[in-house]
Amino acid sequence: MSNRINKRNPIKQLLETKKTIILDGALATELETYGFDLDDPLWSARVLLENPDAIRKVHADYFRNGADIAITASYQATIDGFKQRGIDEDKARTLIKDTVRLAQEARSDVWREADDRAYPVVAGSVGPYGAYLADGSEYIGNYGVTDERLKEFHRPRIEALIEAGADVLAFETIPSLQEAKVLTELLGEYPGASAWLSFSLKNGSQISDGTEWRRCIDVIEGREQVVAVGVNCAPIPDATEAVGHIRALTDKPIILYPNSGETYDPDTNDWYGERSCQRFDEQSDRWVEAGATIIGGCCRTTPDHIQSLARRWQNR
Repeated sequence: MSNRINKRNPIKQLLETKKTIILDGALATELETYGFDLDDPLWSARVLLENPDAIRKVHADYFRNGADIAITASYQATIDGFKQRGIDEDKARTLIKDTVRLAQEARSDVWREADDRAYPVVAGSVGPYGAYLADGSEYIGNYGVTDERLKEFHRPRIEALIEAGADVLAFETIPSLQEAKVLTELLGEYPGASAWLSFSLKNGSQISDGTEWRRCIDVIEGREQVVAVGVNCAPIPDATEAVGHIRALTDKPIILYPNSGETYDPDTNDWYGERSCQRFDEQSDRWVEAGATIIGGCCRTTPDHIQSLARRWQNR
């Protein structure tokens, strides 16, 4: 199959080859299984400094297990965050660009082994301002900062990811209407780029800051550069309910990559509660029935979960 990607809308291009697109799963979870300690404000971005080859390996594992899209290790890789480590802006931009290069290299390695599959897409992760704060506020969203501050924070990472050749941007775990508006406006500064926008949740009918879905969808309707919308890093029941609400409000493709069902505690930097992803592939039936066409896993999911999704939806 062709390895040419339409960066104006790579999601539409993938959906022309298959009905259900498979995302990858958690990056940090896999890195922890390799023995990396991610109890750090940089989180998985710390591994960019210590052992970038490990990131490439995780991407390759997900591609080999059926992922159509890899999300880069830039969720918590920001200019401001690296500066706090004494890394200057030029080096920080290079590190952000490296997240794209590592995913691209993994794709090239796996593509040489592929037979008949769609050419995978590399999505440049743009995590929320709250991820940089490293205090769990990506699940609350009330930062108390101006739009201009958010633009100053997000713009250089977006530029670096685009310059590095990311096929699409992943505005992910977005907790507030304010930040969704800011990111959508910033995207307009780069007319050749596209992005998806996925929110974190307060519950199935509201994003983390309490905004209802109608107002969220109004932000992206009519904006062709936003090629999909949905939910990530939320419990499966709430995320599934949210997909139904979104489907009633937009014709854009819907993306869903829930976490394992556990809850993150920012005070202890740990997860608690019961996992609900043991039958991940079976639960995905409800996601697709609700209207999702791009599915995968977020925190605490693994290549095995993605493999089960890929097998279940291979010919459906």
